[in-house]
Amino acid sequence: MDVLIRQARSEDTTAISQVIVAAVRESNGQDYPASAIESVMANFTPERVIELLQKRLVFVALLDDEIVGTGALDGHAVRSLFVAPRQQRKGIGQALMGQIEKAALERGVEALLVPSSLTAERFYARLGYRLLREQVHGEERTLIAHL
Repeated sequence: MDVLIRQARSEDTTAISQVIVAAVRESNGQDYPASAIESVMANFTPERVIELLQKRLVFVALLDDEIVGTGALDGHAVRSLFVAPRQQRKGIGQALMGQIEKAALERGVEALLVPSSLTAERFYARLGYRLLREQVHGEERTLIAHL
């Protein structure tokens, strides 16, 4: 499987939103209450994704010209790393993280923070990130990891 990672473009916003919403609903839904899932999904409408493209360095993963994953570098933090549920566990998330880590190094960032969902904790641990602390906002628990 050849996955292509490239910087996101404005015309990618609907596809990025669809990947994130599907991943949050199907994958994170097992670890968070419905109200927390709805709150997170509201942050990733196509309109909100356009705003994020202006603030963060956003990447997309493509398989056969279809966007199947996304992730971003925001200063020294990894943000919004999601892979379409049907494409998870195929190395796409790892490829996105490789690109994000490379971009961070090119920008002089030596240590990345990863605000992670509970769902993705093992994924980041396999990549060498270790848990620093847990953050709680209402019903949403986020793990903060560091490489």
